[in-house]
Amino acid sequence: MRPLPGRIDPSTVRPMTSPPPVFGLVLAGGMSRRMQTDKAALQIHGKQQLERAFELASGLCAKTFVSVRADQRADPLRSRFPTIVDEKDGLGPIGGISSAQAAHPEAAWLVLACDLPFLTTATLKFLLDHRDPSKPATAFISTHDGLPEPLCTVWEPSSREAVTAWIASGKTCPRKFLINSATHLLKQPDPQALDNVNTPDELTAAMSVLDGKAPAAVLKTLKIQYFALFREQAGRGEETLESTADTPARLYVELQRRHPFKLQKEQLRVAVNSEFCDWQAPLNSGDTVVFIPPVAGG
Repeated sequence: MRPLPGRIDPSTVRPMTSPPPVFGLVLAGGMSRRMQTDKAALQIHGKQQLERAFELASGLCAKTFVSVRADQRADPLRSRFPTIVDEKDGLGPIGGISSAQAAHPEAAWLVLACDLPFLTTATLKFLLDHRDPSKPATAFISTHDGLPEPLCTVWEPSSREAVTAWIASGKTCPRKFLINSATHLLKQPDPQALDNVNTPDELTAAMSVLDGKAPAAVLKTLKIQYFALFREQAGRGEETLESTADTPARLYVELQRRHPFKLQKEQLRVAVNSEFCDWQAPLNSGDTVVFIPPVAGG
């Protein structure tokens, strides 16, 4: 029997599929070597960083877990929360992501690091609202180097096999995985939201901003020129980047995250717009900065 004109034949209607649920994963398995104390336990906003990050994710996710190493299983701070233990040691964040995907393969994962003092619910909600479940992941574009930010990202279930293969091939960098995947990329609504704290100096600077003793970061365009050893390590003679660094000291910390710069700033001289200056000199948009390594010979 044919359906009456204007009527919908139920047999032709495909059931609507909803995107997979989103679980939260707070990465807290790091060694905190540069901070020299457990970053997860640092008090910021009146709470330990891990507690605050867990609350941010829990407010937006169906379930939330903390990613830990096997030797952190009984840690008093981490054991207060539901945990997912790394299946393999030594893989870093990608190991935590893979272990979470294995534990709950049906879920998408909102993954965030525990050391993001400027992260807000608004930034996370923006990420989830603009998520593309058809892509393996949705990530923000870093305001510092224009590359994907892997540690505040939604990883879809469809990325699980590719992540497993990535690890099996000996690769462990989640950022490079996102670069080499069809990642849905978003511009950060707040350029400072994903700035993390890895050293005591960075913690002091972040606390100054949060306490209102220093102005909030402003994104500026800076030109960096490289000579001698830095040219070799950076693989280029110069680059222009967007940065929130307000001094050469903070800019150098940012560059150490991008390039294998091992020299300490005490071993260097810095020049801004062709003039030698102090490490705490203010930087302005359009400045040209040069870090000058020690010169061999007499």
